[in-house]
Amino acid sequence: MMSDQKQGWQKHSAEQQKKYKQFLQRADKNKVLKQLPALHEEAFSKVDCLSCAACCKNYSPRFKTPDIKRISRHLGIKESVLIETYLKVDEEGDYVVKQSPCPFLGTDNFCSIYEQRPSDCHRFPYTDEDVLIKRHHLTLKNSSFCPAVYHVMEKLVSVIP
Repeated sequence: MMSDQKQGWQKHSAEQQKKYKQFLQRADKNKVLKQLPALHEEAFSKVDCLSCAACCKNYSPRFKTPDIKRISRHLGIKESVLIETYLKVDEEGDYVVKQSPCPFLGTDNFCSIYEQRPSDCHRFPYTDEDVLIKRHHLTLKNSSFCPAVYHVMEKLVSVIP
């Protein structure tokens, strides 16, 4: 995705936030869920996460206890060292990375802990699950920086009245 194209979709997404919000508030959950698998596949056939990595560069997943245990074991360090070195507690009481971009993101946009990444990273951007419709604020935020969420939202508002 080229830079001016990226800015174009982001500008359009910003303009569509009110429309997306109204859609998510009134949409028939079952109709949306029925559409998601195909729209998710379509979005990821067009979006190359490795050329973007906006999620890893600007935001942090929650690091839940099982994630911390798994990642610290993989890195061969104590959980307390992982927490002290890389994480902080956010305003919601969740562990998140101390800095952006994520310290596990390489300059090539590859994740150095990909196989052990937090469950939030594994599930992101939630375009194939009910989080998309259940957590409107998260979907709206994600549609502003993730081209896959933008693509899914654009398709949803055009195919579901």
